[in-house]
Amino acid sequence: MKTMSSKPRPGYLLLEVVLALAVFGIAATGFAVALQRTAKAAEMARREMRITRILESSLNEALSLPTMQEGSTTTSITEMGVEVDTEIKQLPDIANEDGQMLQQMFQIHVSAHWMEDGQAQERSAEVWRYGLLYQP
Repeated sequence: MKTMSSKPRPGYLLLEVVLALAVFGIAATGFAVALQRTAKAAEMARREMRITRILESSLNEALSLPTMQEGSTTTSITEMGVEVDTEIKQLPDIANEDGQMLQQMFQIHVSAHWMEDGQAQERSAEVWRYGLLYQP
């Protein structure tokens, strides 16, 4: 009676190692791509938050003026490469839901401009304010 040898055939061990390396390489590549995309998304969220803070700060500055006057200003934030334009316009008299006339209403429009990836970018925010809000 012949017994079968449990000795592996030559060449199979090398093939198994190559296949294992290929599977590991594919998994590692997928992980690296996912990590890179996550980093890109985090950087984009950080930039958006920075611009949102700049717009919010500029709006708060304009809202806190004791008296409202029409006009526009431009502020440059050189360390961030952002230029902020603030424009204040008086709105025509408007009526509220009760039919009362609202006078001295102003529109405050703030826009931020910057360059990103060689392209001009812009974000803006807007609010209305009663002109005599801080008057005695």
